[in-house]
Amino acid sequence: MTPDFIDIHSHTNFKAFNEDVEEVTMRTLAQKTWIINVGTQRDTSKRAVELAEKYKEGVYAIIGLHPIHTGASYHDEKELGEGGVEFTSRGEVFDKEYYCNLGKSEKVVAIGECGLDYYRLDPETIDKQKAAFVAQIGAANYLNKPLMLHIRNPSKESGSTLSAYKDALEILKLYAKVKGDVHFFAGNWEEAKGFLDFGFTLSFTGVITFARDYDEVIRNTPLEMIMSETDSPYVTPKPHRGKRNEPLYVSEVVKKIAEIKGIPLEEVKTQLVKNALRVFFGQPS
Repeated sequence: MTPDFIDIHSHTNFKAFNEDVEEVTMRTLAQKTWIINVGTQRDTSKRAVELAEKYKEGVYAIIGLHPIHTGASYHDEKELGEGGVEFTSRGEVFDKEYYCNLGKSEKVVAIGECGLDYYRLDPETIDKQKAAFVAQIGAANYLNKPLMLHIRNPSKESGSTLSAYKDALEILKLYAKVKGDVHFFAGNWEEAKGFLDFGFTLSFTGVITFARDYDEVIRNTPLEMIMSETDSPYVTPKPHRGKRNEPLYVSEVVKKIAEIKGIPLEEVKTQLVKNALRVFFGQPS
């Protein structure tokens, strides 16, 4: 079955969905919407694969180490649960053998989310982030699977002139033999063009339904290089603001992309699914 929508970046593998993940999954699949769950460290990557393997079709996994989890200070209750040392990021070092074994599952469609996150930047973590990124590019090359990138620039308040997008692209050009997607793209058009020219797609979340910062990039990016995602449980789109986000709401992102680009919704729906099938499932457009 070809779906109507594909949420290419979700996290129903997180603690936020522990109580009702099966219910969420079934109502999403019932609406002809596929889910790709993305890992952020060993535990959530393994969980993404376990969830994907419960379903014959429509639920898939991406496995990897989020750049924030290369340090030991970050904690998010929606991701890892409340309190307790057992839930806290351990400052993981990417274990290529572990992830490559996990990546042998037919339901694993990419490696990530990996990349560089300079938002809450501790300068001492830059080298760790870069080392983990290079290692994950190596795993993607070995498995011949695309990359799911997480890239985030420093906050405006920090005053930093560093560009995570520029640094990440330089690393990709040195090491990557595969392509992939830049998840939750939030850079400017110049940064976007660099990734597009290198063959990477850009994906957008529900934030585009209530913020106009992304309109220029969406208008300028060719439709065949765009994908849609929720990043659930985060950034819930209109008209569901205030609720926990979930994969079913990806339709609202697709509607907004169509509106911003001035293209009929049915054309956008069809092309975005083709894009996801091309990038993550190797299907020709």
